[in-house]
Amino acid sequence: MPGAAGVSLSLAEIAAHLGGDVLGDAQTLIRQVATLASAGEGEIGFLANLKYKGQLQTTQASAVIVSPDFADAVSLPRIVVKNPYAYYARLATLLNPRAVIEAGVHPSAQCTSEVPASVSVGANACIGSDVVLGEGVVIHAGCVLGDGVGVGDGSVLFPNVSIYAGCKIGRNAIIHSGVVIGADGFGFAPDQGQWVKIPQIGRVVIGDDVEIGASTTVDRGALDDTVIGDGCKLDNQIQIGHNCVIGKHCVIAACAAVAGSVMLQDNVTIGGAAMIAGHVTIASGAVISGGSLVMKNITKPGQYTSVFPLEEHSHWLHNAAQIRHLARLAERVSELEKRLKNTDEEG
Repeated sequence: MPGAAGVSLSLAEIAAHLGGDVLGDAQTLIRQVATLASAGEGEIGFLANLKYKGQLQTTQASAVIVSPDFADAVSLPRIVVKNPYAYYARLATLLNPRAVIEAGVHPSAQCTSEVPASVSVGANACIGSDVVLGEGVVIHAGCVLGDGVGVGDGSVLFPNVSIYAGCKIGRNAIIHSGVVIGADGFGFAPDQGQWVKIPQIGRVVIGDDVEIGASTTVDRGALDDTVIGDGCKLDNQIQIGHNCVIGKHCVIAACAAVAGSVMLQDNVTIGGAAMIAGHVTIASGAVISGGSLVMKNITKPGQYTSVFPLEEHSHWLHNAAQIRHLARLAERVSELEKRLKNTDEEG
């Protein structure tokens, strides 16, 4: 399928834009990226996962992107780079440029604040007072921006995004449909069997180059701000609790839940459906496997997993029954060790 703008580039032109070493016919024209299995004429495949290396011999692609280790493993024209996956991502962007949205405010939009001439505001969007929009911002249909919101240059808000009052979004952010930024955090004080609501008076502050997936929610801080650092990428349907501080270039996969006052240092990766308990700190470079539950601080990088691998239900029931007795078993082992030690000392 051709790129959105019908772009076709030779391998030489691609390398001029993105770098890499071209081997074979540098004038091979490429109009789209594809997997090794599905690629056809005019398309370029890529080898990013070694489990697919056999497809280098069967692919119908016009060219491929490979690492230096596989530069001689295929006779097709090829671009050789250290990171084929990242190169594919940049090439896909080059061949499929974002559609240009015409600047201007739709007649049905309600704008209380001044809107720069380069900004696009879609149908039925609502922009409150004292909102500051950067150059080239795109606000799609149905978005609501509360009073005092700020959105940096080049950011895009897809339909029906809600940003509560006072929250700030940096430059070149991509906020997908249904995202809610700045709703009240889950703050209630117990009092004689009842719950007293704690006003959430902090903000949400989001850095530059952040992407937030559809229907994700980021709660405002109770006192201090909830912060998401530069370059973070959040998937769909994630919950970020109040007063969380997420460092730069963190990645969080779909359906993860991050409770309040969690600190993620830079370059943390959170797998899908992971759960992070409140007031936990996770060290830079840590990787949390999907479905894991984190209940305590993680102080050094590495991969952490807290789930059992999938197995037959009958085996799972048997193992679960044994786990219930682990504490008693540990006590028995400790007692036996004491007895053995005493026996050795008496002997």
